Amino acid sequence: MSFNNLDTLYRQVIMDHYKNPRNKGILEDDSLTIHMNNPTCGDRIQLTLKVEDGIVADAKFDGEGCSISMSSASMMTQAIKGKTFEDAVKLSKIFSDMMQGKDYDDEIDLGDIEALQGVSKFPARIKCATLPWKAMEKGINESEQ
Repeated sequence: MSFNNLDTLYRQVIMDHYKNPRNKGILEDDSLTIHMNNPTCGDRIQLTLKVEDGIVADAKFDGEGCSISMSSASMMTQAIKGKTFEDAVKLSKIFSDMMQGKDYDDEIDLGDIEALQGVSKFPARIKCATLPWKAMEKGINESEQ
């Protein structure tokens, strides 16, 4: 597949997650709630995590932002459900490396998340893509204390 076709496919995946977000909403009950925002561009996210025995049993997000931040949140919530804290943080590290244009562990299937790799070429947009991941890490750190 040529680069242009792959780029087009990635854009379609990002826009699909933006227009049809997965896991949009708020978890009730005793869920962990994390609020974060990116003041430079106005993205804001509220991430709620249902944690059971060190495993992310469920994850939802709400908020406002650009297509990059909202699609990243959609992809992230799909990816971390059912994962242990350790695996969720490992996935976040891989994502961070990908955003910084570094080599990353490609043994792990990133699924739709891979569509965001082109964001690394636009430094101003990296914070948009990483906002939900930073919220997830903050939530995991808070729940472990």
